[in-house]
This record gives sequence, structure tokens and C-alpha cells, in this order.
Amino acid sequence: MISDPLLQQSSPVLEEGSDDDQLLRVSLGPQHPSTHGVFRMNVELDGETVVRLKPVFGYLHRNHEKIAEGQTYLSSMPFTDRLDYICPLTNNWAYAHAVEKLAGIEVPERAEYMRVITAELTRLINHTAFAGFFLGDMGAWGSALMYAFREREKILDLFEDLTGARMMSNFMRFGGCRNDLPDGWLERCRALVDNYEPFLDEMEMFLLGNEILIARTQDVGQLPKETLINGGITGPMLRAAGVAYDIRKVDPYGIYDRFDFKMPLGEKGDCYDRLMIRFLEMRESLKILKQAIKDIPEGDFIAPKAKIRGFKPPVGEAYGRIEGPKGELGFYLVSDGTPQPYRYRVRPPSFVNLTLLEEMCVGLDIADVVIILGSVDIVLGEVDR
Repeated sequence: MISDPLLQQSSPVLEEGSDDDQLLRVSLGPQHPSTHGVFRMNVELDGETVVRLKPVFGYLHRNHEKIAEGQTYLSSMPFTDRLDYICPLTNNWAYAHAVEKLAGIEVPERAEYMRVITAELTRLINHTAFAGFFLGDMGAWGSALMYAFREREKILDLFEDLTGARMMSNFMRFGGCRNDLPDGWLERCRALVDNYEPFLDEMEMFLLGNEILIARTQDVGQLPKETLINGGITGPMLRAAGVAYDIRKVDPYGIYDRFDFKMPLGEKGDCYDRLMIRFLEMRESLKILKQAIKDIPEGDFIAPKAKIRGFKPPVGEAYGRIEGPKGELGFYLVSDGTPQPYRYRVRPPSFVNLTLLEEMCVGLDIADVVIILGSVDIVLGEVDR
């Protein structure tokens, strides 16, 4: 006898004795390959049409925030890598940015440029991998993902030379970065950036004009701008619907106000626009990278007076946010003057962007649910934390 109501829904059943007695209840996940991790969707269907959808979170909960409140500020830096493990360096930056606001720490010029370079390379990794996985969600596992991972590996090689790790980088420090750029690193980075545009041209030709992809993604999963704004949706999901909101533009942090780049916008905000907007954003990231590589100055990679041991920020609170590849990534910190934060809270874009999943899916076919979920671009590490 199964007592867990969620487990009771693990196989299709017919509900009897109610107005919904002809609805089919299906559970997708938590181990389904399309759910991008241990995530579950309980779906009610009228034939193949979605009537209701309930996301089920928590299978990967690791108590990230409470653990951080019991250790020093710096000790939490490597844990941020595990939030969005595809984008560890932007996770590092968001957390360092919050602590620097809390403690009033200045970051040297060279370190600011290094942060921009690693963050935009991370954006390339995220959006490139997204394109490959999105085609897989449509059932086209194979060439697109392999092409995407081929380019991703080149950037990970650079990260390994810079940080000593391909994914769990633990690179940012309060007041700068852990180490300087190795000899020859900028030249190899410049060569990668120069060769990335032909790859994007090739991928766009294969994907964005593909008639099957267009038929499966256009007019699928769109929501009104007002609904997205009220739901707190950010990042490519919001800009694909035509809302001009990018923290790098509306609330510049670091040195982003020095760079010339555009904010690409979509029109409908459907799955096709969400794919298209990420390709356009990668081209803008390349523009930023070319400028940053050209203009990076000599100097300190970390503030000379930055304190590592015995770090105690003054009593107060701060919220630091950045434009992560998936949207607004923020850290809220409260200090009571001790080496450990009194309160540590993460604002993860993957979790917030998932909250309107039901609204995007209701009225569409069950086959569209996997594509819509893929277009949100989630990582369960920051959904569950």
C-alpha cells in the first residue's frame, strides 16, 4: 500500500466520481531525462491537452543557505560553484559583489576586467549548451549537442588554465580574483573569441531556419509581458518577450557601463524567441569580450588591503545582484559583525523562472511541455539549493 500521495501519482490513473473523471494524471520525473535533473511535473491531461501542471521541487535540496550561516564568508565561495554548476564563475561574482557591498570593498581595475571576461565566457558556455540541450528536448539528440559541447570544451580549457578547475572554479575573492591571468592566456582567449562567430553562424543556419524547429517552437509557451513581469521572470526569458531589462544596463555593476553592447529583444516570447535571443546575446558577449581583452590594464588582481583571514564585515545588510546567463542572480546578506553571516539568502533565476511553468503549458499538448521546460533553461542545483 503506497501512502505517499506523490508516489501514488507516479503512474497514469483515471479519477472517478468527480467532474475530472476523464482526466489522465501523469507524472514526468523525477528521473525523466527531459527534466534536466531530479525534477518532477505532475500533469493532468484531457486527451493530450494539458489541463493542470504542478512542479515538484526539493529532490536535490542541500541546505546551502543554512550551511553558509554556520561558516565564514569566504568558506561559502566554493559552495556557490554548486548552485548553477554550468556557470560557476558568475555565481562567484554575484556572491563576491554582495559581500563587497556589505563591507565597502573596492575592486582593482584589472580584477574588474578579469571578472567581465570570465563572466561573458560563462554566458557563451551557458547559451551554447542551451542550444544543444534544447534540440535534445525536441528529440534531436546528436549533432547539435556535440557541436555545442565541442565549443564549450575550448572555453573550459581556458578556465582550467586560469582557475585550476574546469567547472568548480572557486576563483573570485572579496576585492578581486584569486590569481592573475597566466602567461599567454589573453592571447588564447582572443583567438577563441575571434573564431566563435563562425561557429554561431553555422549553428544559426542549422537551427533557426529549420522548418521542423520553427513548427515545434513558434507560438508555443508564450505569456503576456505583464504576467512575466509580475512573476519576477528575468533574463533571456523576459527579454524574449520584448521587455528591455538587463541588469548590466539598468543597474550596471563592475565596469559594464564602459562597454558598447546592445540588449537584444524578442517579440512574442515563445520558445523560438527564447532560442533566438540567446544566439543574439552570444554575439553581444563577443563584442564585450573583444573590448575587454583589448582594454584590460596592468595592475593588481586583488585589492592589496583585502582581508582573507579574520574577515568581519560591519553590522548591516546588502543585496548584490548580477545579470547571470539565466537571469537575475542575487545574494542577500545580513551581518551581525561576526565572521559568519547572520542571514544568507540566494535569489536563483532558475527557480523564479520556473514559477510560471503551468501558465506556459496549460492548453497545449503534452509533447510541448518538455520543449517549454527546456526553453526556461534550469539547473536543479540552484532550484533546490
